[in-house]
Amino acid sequence: MLATFSTPHMHQQAFQQRASTSMEAPPAESSPVIKSIDPQDESPLKFDFSATQPTQSKQAFRFKAATNRPIDDIPEGPGRRLRKNVANVRKHIDYVANVLNHVEGRLWQHSRFNRTVTQPDILYQNYVLPPASMPDIPVDCVLTKFVRSAMNKVKCPVYSLCWTPEGKRLITGASSGEFTLWNGTAFNFETILQAHDVAIRAMKWSHNDQWLASADHDGFVKYWQPNFNNVHMFQAHKDEPIRSLSFCPTDVKLVTGSDDATARVWDFARCNEERVLRGHGADVRSVDWHPTKALIATGSRDSQQPVKLWDAKTGQCLATLHDHKNSVMAVQWNKNGNWLLTGSRDHVIKLYDVRMMREVQTFRGHKKEVTALAWHPVHEGLFVSGGGDGALGYWLVNNDKELALLEQAHDMAIWTLEWHPMGHILATGSNDNNTKFWTRNRPGDTQEDVFGMTTVGGLFSSSSVHNFDDEREPIPITTEEDLNALPQIPGFLN
Repeated sequence: MLATFSTPHMHQQAFQQRASTSMEAPPAESSPVIKSIDPQDESPLKFDFSATQPTQSKQAFRFKAATNRPIDDIPEGPGRRLRKNVANVRKHIDYVANVLNHVEGRLWQHSRFNRTVTQPDILYQNYVLPPASMPDIPVDCVLTKFVRSAMNKVKCPVYSLCWTPEGKRLITGASSGEFTLWNGTAFNFETILQAHDVAIRAMKWSHNDQWLASADHDGFVKYWQPNFNNVHMFQAHKDEPIRSLSFCPTDVKLVTGSDDATARVWDFARCNEERVLRGHGADVRSVDWHPTKALIATGSRDSQQPVKLWDAKTGQCLATLHDHKNSVMAVQWNKNGNWLLTGSRDHVIKLYDVRMMREVQTFRGHKKEVTALAWHPVHEGLFVSGGGDGALGYWLVNNDKELALLEQAHDMAIWTLEWHPMGHILATGSNDNNTKFWTRNRPGDTQEDVFGMTTVGGLFSSSSVHNFDDEREPIPITTEEDLNALPQIPGFLN
């Protein structure tokens, strides 16, 4: 085998040969011409930095393609296939990145006021914080962004719904008596279960998250474990539908309200009737147990005695509130235990303070009866309401005007609504057979949303695009430990 060796003289000859070849070749038309610089020339140098291709700005989009052209106008090819793929992408709301940012911020945030400010750009979507990290900005949880509509194959009205305690799934109860489970991230169908023989009218989780109670149109109540194992059933009201139910703070008692004009208190373990609350002259549409006391609030179709407060131990009526001019469809205690919210067929919502036993505020904005109410799980003064005409309203205590009102959120009456345990998603069930999911706007979103284009003024910028002129609730900080204490995220307590 012969080995070849190269010398410096051979390298020099090869370099000179390549240099002479490149000098003899004519310059290409696209090659730039380099002019020699004269050292004696004192005139300023001029350079041409014109771009070979003009810069094009493309609008950021989230759930739709960047082009507004219909698919039929796009010729066959990769562009048409890409347009179809983008248009048919399933909508996901994954809050893992937000929770990780919240946990990471605990290492360097000494107070809630030195949070990272995000900008209105799609690149900042992963830096949005969960509602628990921003207790002083309730406007952040005005959920006007429509995500998806879910409907069973057998179309039927949705009368009740509730999230699982960890927020991974949504359970809906329909007039067919079926439990339908929907994924809480992708909002797709998971499974269906025949829970009752007739329409499911109410569902409620116990405070310890171990039991789910459901009530139907025939007056039966069923107990379910988290794995949807039915362990017990009893008839609470004979041949009359149960409209609402609620657990006591210790989960040892249960109250049900029915069309027989009564509310009944039950021993949860023995299923024995302990008290019968009589006094309304018509159907009891809503019941809610006080979060800390043995106090029950009921709302009725009786326009003469629409709201009553009861002592759960003795069964006596403690007070009757006559401020509404028509029947009351929904009552809801605030988690602070001082505020009672009522929604009526007179199109108004009233807020009562039980410490003074009087009305403190009236919310006007609905054009039809108010059929459903729900307080936000994080922000104390924020709540949402559903109307008989399908309108969805967001309200803040001490604000006379609604924060947002989606007048055509549903085609028919909204029977039920509930917040996600984290507070960043809202689920609504309606008589139009649809279950709809709503979320807050993210950085980079525009005002082209079909539900929020004309109804929400100045509130499209969600958690990332804050209006710094908004009034924020002061947060009292008294001790040094409070500076490093941040609220815990539901579902991430351990």
